[in-house]
Amino acid sequence: MIQMNEVHVTFPGGMTALHSTSLHFRQGEFTVLLGASGAGKSTLLRCLNQLTPPSGGSITVEGLGSLNDRRRLREHRKHTGMIFQQHQLIGRQSALANVLLGRIGYHTAWRSLFPLPLAERRIALECLERVGLLHKALERADRLSGGQQQRVGIARALAQRPRLMLADEPVASLDPATSHTVLEQLQRIGREDGITTVVSLHQVDLAQAYADRIIGLAHGRVVFDGIPAELTPATQQAIYRQAIRSDTEPAVPIASTLPTYNFATIED
Repeated sequence: MIQMNEVHVTFPGGMTALHSTSLHFRQGEFTVLLGASGAGKSTLLRCLNQLTPPSGGSITVEGLGSLNDRRRLREHRKHTGMIFQQHQLIGRQSALANVLLGRIGYHTAWRSLFPLPLAERRIALECLERVGLLHKALERADRLSGGQQQRVGIARALAQRPRLMLADEPVASLDPATSHTVLEQLQRIGREDGITTVVSLHQVDLAQAYADRIIGLAHGRVVFDGIPAELTPATQQAIYRQAIRSDTEPAVPIASTLPTYNFATIED
């Protein structure tokens, strides 16, 4: 569905965040990018819609070709949902109004200045219903819980009618029970609609529970690419570069305080 060909990212100052990487993401597949902070997960994920432009290499999308011109990139982004760690909702607006933003890409800039047609509101309401928040449609986003806000973010992305769904640390600020709810909904919607889903996570247990495929990164390089059953303690050690507990204990990496990122959306 989407192919990375020797993509690499070097930031000003010479720091390489992602070394040369070639990966193919298949239609309908739920992929988790797993690794510690600074491993390159967010950089890789954001290259897939070029919120982080690659320094080299190419990205090819089935039906569009290489994303090397602005028209094809715009079309790709229209069909790519993005879910952020900090939700990126407009707090003073209702849940419904936030979800309707997912439909803006289907209208001209002039038309988007006016209320969207009733048909678009129906699409937004259907998306809220699919994440279990239809009853919160008219409530202000800043009055919702963190988990509810993240589910509004999923509904907004779903309103784009995406072929590709990207989620950058979507459960980093959520409690364990809510994390499972959010990932279960992402997995279910992806399977029902045949959406290619790529999610970056820190948590090994969540990756093993929901992924069809896990890609492990360390220091900007892919060090593992396989199914959850193949994620052994040895491969976890390669990903995290730290001691892994014995086979009789849960093989979960030690995680202290995790940083919080606040990604702003990028307009064309």
